[in-house]
Amino acid sequence: MNEAIRQMLSAYEIKSLEDSLRALREIMQEIALLGLWRGKFFEKAAFYGGTALRVLYGLDRFSEDLDFSLLAAYQEFNLADYSRALKKELESFGFKVRVEPKVRKPEAAVQSAFIKAETQAQMITVEFDQNLIRQVPRNQVLKIKLEVDINPPSGFITEMRYLLRPIPFAVRVFTLPDMFAGKMHAVLGRGWKSRMKGRDWYDFVWFAAYHPELRLAHLEKRMRQTGHWTGPAALTEDDLRHLLVQRIEKVNIEQIKQEVEPFVKDPASLAVWSKDFFLDVASRIKLI
Repeated sequence: MNEAIRQMLSAYEIKSLEDSLRALREIMQEIALLGLWRGKFFEKAAFYGGTALRVLYGLDRFSEDLDFSLLAAYQEFNLADYSRALKKELESFGFKVRVEPKVRKPEAAVQSAFIKAETQAQMITVEFDQNLIRQVPRNQVLKIKLEVDINPPSGFITEMRYLLRPIPFAVRVFTLPDMFAGKMHAVLGRGWKSRMKGRDWYDFVWFAAYHPELRLAHLEKRMRQTGHWTGPAALTEDDLRHLLVQRIEKVNIEQIKQEVEPFVKDPASLAVWSKDFFLDVASRIKLI
């Protein structure tokens, strides 16, 4: 096993197959970020979303995807240009992967790609216990999705943050008030269809607890872009709090608990969730 991988793996307590798969995915996610840095991706884009919060700020929930935004809208951007850097970096640490860009419609605002690898083979690379490896079907594929917003709303600020493993490198990331604005946009505007997304609400609570500042101007730009705010006047604090109360009144508490439970280490932390709880959390937001 590569020594850097050994050190990264030492941060995990592996007691089950689920633990090993999460550790494997998270290690590969961080190596993918290193590959993007080497490919100068962060000169054009910034990291945000749940995985950014976990990797850079200690969010205590599992996150599957790598989400990015260009620094400014650019329709000619091509995520496929970074496939080689991603593949080369992961293979340099012993992982056998393929990077498959997703064909998008010309009008789509998001570009996607998947890092794919045979799960069992990667577990062998990381030298997991043979009893765990045998539990994985031979044809099971591990997938890491990358998404890039190529038409982002303006008004956000980015900064450089640093990771020290597997080697020291830099990642451009949205500032926390702007990431909170993006999360609030999801809380208020994400379509629920048949299943509400509890992960949005979990992150909402985390922000209110640890980083409660939210950039209202950036939230307004996001909401105007998607049609969730169409008023002639600027979005105000009163407007936001009214919209949030309305959303909380409609949320199905049991559904969001069930959705997020597989992604958290301590499901008991969800026991307090209720509409009154979320109303209290909402009162703790600080707008800037």
